[in-house]
Amino acid sequence: MIEIKNLTKYYGRNPAVRNLSFTVNDNEILGFLGPNGAGKSTTMNIITGYLPSTSGTVLINGVDIAEDPSKAKKMMGYLPEIPPVYLDMKVKEYLKFAAGIKGIKRSQRAEEVENAMEKLKIKDVEKRLIRNLSKGYRQRVGFAQALLGNPKYLVLDEPTVGLDPNQVIEVRNLIQTLKKDHTIILSSHILAEIQAVCERVVIISHGEIRAVDSIKNLEERMGTAAVLNIKIEGDKDSAADCIKKTAGVLNITDIAYEKTNTYTYRVEIDSDNVRKEIMSNLIKNDFVIDEVTSEKPNLEEVFVKLTSQPPKKKGLKDLLEEMDAENPYYENEADASEKEEN
Repeated sequence: MIEIKNLTKYYGRNPAVRNLSFTVNDNEILGFLGPNGAGKSTTMNIITGYLPSTSGTVLINGVDIAEDPSKAKKMMGYLPEIPPVYLDMKVKEYLKFAAGIKGIKRSQRAEEVENAMEKLKIKDVEKRLIRNLSKGYRQRVGFAQALLGNPKYLVLDEPTVGLDPNQVIEVRNLIQTLKKDHTIILSSHILAEIQAVCERVVIISHGEIRAVDSIKNLEERMGTAAVLNIKIEGDKDSAADCIKKTAGVLNITDIAYEKTNTYTYRVEIDSDNVRKEIMSNLIKNDFVIDEVTSEKPNLEEVFVKLTSQPPKKKGLKDLLEEMDAENPYYENEADASEKEEN
């Protein structure tokens, strides 16, 4: 299990992330979402030990990464958004080098490298210079590096960037397969990708957590109104009036022209039970219903709704934290006074 408790990081006076707390359960794929500048990469860099936090703790299987970084890092594989590859090295050469840095025993390195290349399907380029590879292949080489040593925990930042559609499907399938033996934090701007492989998501915005829940629960919780798309033959305005008069109809948000005397109406309703009433009223008024489809709330709508909210107003605790961040070396007023006297 990975436990993040009250994680805060300041750059000067500016908070990149503030009081983040969540857990990643064993053998879980957790989606980590947020708009650009939300603090995702900062958080992932702290979790993997690349950055120190201003305050808070990160426990990797019970090991505090700030207190024992070597032990914690041995349990993790990390793929940053920009793969950490050396362009002047050949693929297999680089992976052997990375295996050595990770402390993998010399007798096991060849097998580890071969397994990683097989999983990422890069055996065919093992003798090529990395600088001559496409962006997609470089991404897969970086992913292979993260798998070396068979770490229990994987942190993947945009693992499918630069891959073609077939490669994306292969990597998604690989991630789902890895769940059997690994715990994974997956960050991606491709919400369909998160929806395809993750059970739960953490959504952050302005450096603060906006939601931690299963995708299904978030979609149900954030969906305000059910939506019907009804294609109707008949006079446009008369059909719209008939729909609006039905109890439980909240609004008609769009009317799209399909062909002569046929329109599709996007109708918000307060419950699924209203659907039957709308159909009944339209038929009674001699309208022909060609098609009815329903829209379900999706992760994209949830994401937009949560991340478009303005940041919370600062309270006294936040202001005190900022003051501490501005003077990180002064633990109290007495220390500050002593510093000024000297």
